[in-house]
Amino acid sequence: MRDRMARVDLAIEEIRPQVAALPYRHAPDLEILLVTSRETGRWVIPKGKLMKGLTLWEAAAQEALEEAGVVGVIGETPLGTYDYVKFLKSGVGAACRVTVFPLAVREQLPTWLEQHQRESRWFAWAEAVEAVHETGLGAIVEAFARERS
Repeated sequence: MRDRMARVDLAIEEIRPQVAALPYRHAPDLEILLVTSRETGRWVIPKGKLMKGLTLWEAAAQEALEEAGVVGVIGETPLGTYDYVKFLKSGVGAACRVTVFPLAVREQLPTWLEQHQRESRWFAWAEAVEAVHETGLGAIVEAFARERS
């Protein structure tokens, strides 16, 4: 039993923490901005590693700026977390746990850092739920949208 617990702890320690922004607007209905991942082209939200010197929500807002060119008001309370496997260039999968923060978008800039590496598109919230691959992310989007409806 003790050996089994040690393996569980080890597995938990190997999960890589990430942060993400859930960019949204009312136009007039709730819309969610999704971007494609660089590696697979799947629809995701802007996300990435924690950044030294920034809070979790500030890092999430920075990812949204770099990946989608959006700026706005970032919430400091997470909407939730979801897990996924990121496949590294070596082909090895790394387990990631993403903490998601809401971002009320005020503006999408005409140019941004990763503009030519990703596609971005506004989705009606129900379409966004269907477009994302990760079930946990879809559940967060749906709960967020229903809370605002």
